[in-house]
Amino acid sequence: MDAKQVTNNKTLILAWMMMMVCAGSAIAQKREKYEFKRNLPVYADSLIADFDFPLAWGNSDIKDFDEWRRVARQKVFDCMLAPPPAPSKGYDVKVLCEEQREGYKARKIEIRLSRYYTVPAYVLIPDGKGPFPAVNALHDHGAHLFIGKEKMIRPLACEDSLVVKDAEEWAANLYEGQFFGDFLARNGYVVFSADAPMWGERGQMEGPNRDRYDMIAGNMMMYGIDLSAYMTYDDIAGTEYLATMPEVDASRIGCTGCSMGAYRAWMLSALSDRIKVGTAVCWMVTTDEQMSFNYKRTENGGFANCFPGLRRWMDYPHVASLACPKAMLFINGSQDKLFPVPGVEKAFATMHETWKSQGADDRLETEIWDIPHSCPLKAQQRVLEFFRKHL
Repeated sequence: MDAKQVTNNKTLILAWMMMMVCAGSAIAQKREKYEFKRNLPVYADSLIADFDFPLAWGNSDIKDFDEWRRVARQKVFDCMLAPPPAPSKGYDVKVLCEEQREGYKARKIEIRLSRYYTVPAYVLIPDGKGPFPAVNALHDHGAHLFIGKEKMIRPLACEDSLVVKDAEEWAANLYEGQFFGDFLARNGYVVFSADAPMWGERGQMEGPNRDRYDMIAGNMMMYGIDLSAYMTYDDIAGTEYLATMPEVDASRIGCTGCSMGAYRAWMLSALSDRIKVGTAVCWMVTTDEQMSFNYKRTENGGFANCFPGLRRWMDYPHVASLACPKAMLFINGSQDKLFPVPGVEKAFATMHETWKSQGADDRLETEIWDIPHSCPLKAQQRVLEFFRKHL
């Protein structure tokens, strides 16, 4: 071994030793006193104890329900920060590809939902003479950002084979092998599904990276806007587009989703008068259970469902109650480790109190099934039956 090789080897050894020392120091660098643990402030229980939700129905001084809904809805919009500016020349829809499926037509479109951006979406249109009832099918989170709309609707043949394979695997895992949107289309519904910001074709140039989501959401707030709110604003705008389609009966539009898609569904039902019926599978809870130290979770919601300051006014079920007296179906799982059953039960009870106060409790159905965090075939069938009844 010559002198140059010896020097190089020594350099590599020293670099490796320094790396190990730094790694050890990082592990050992813990102060005796601290203020955060398990991603929460140590005073989380005190924060929860101070929540009084002054704008919740029943807590608010406003006794007229319609007036309460108007004021409370505006508070939600205030917490959503600035909306994306509307497109200056309409939706400017472009059909990118189209194919005939068994009983319905599938289209991939690009739609301008804001002056800032266009959004890729799928639309399914049943064969026959419309107009048809319609559903905005809202995709899940799953910490999987490579696909979005493709989680709800089977990808068209124009898509890359990697997208098709990924979607099929996702459907097998969370939806028991069935594409929920295609199932609804086969049963006579126009179905719309768009990528949410950060998912699918609205993702990162560098490729999907869940760890970057929170950093990007924080950067968006530096512009005075909220990433989760943009998702909801887009869901509202997408529903407005759906109502303009000649194939759609604008008086019969519903929405559905699982997981984050369920959150999107009840938020959309609460904030859009276009939605007549909403169904949500595996997303409802109360903050006191979701954000406490009582359960061994590493994430308690995050930026995907965070509107700044909203918890100081209303809890999740209070916001969902803005949908009253619409027909709403909520299904949660007793084996769902993301949403503790005590929190689900309290949330359901809160919503029933609201619907009862308006003489509409027969239009709210809440169920806890013996399932994990998923949307199996029987849940999709239950949603279809609910739509048939109310939509």
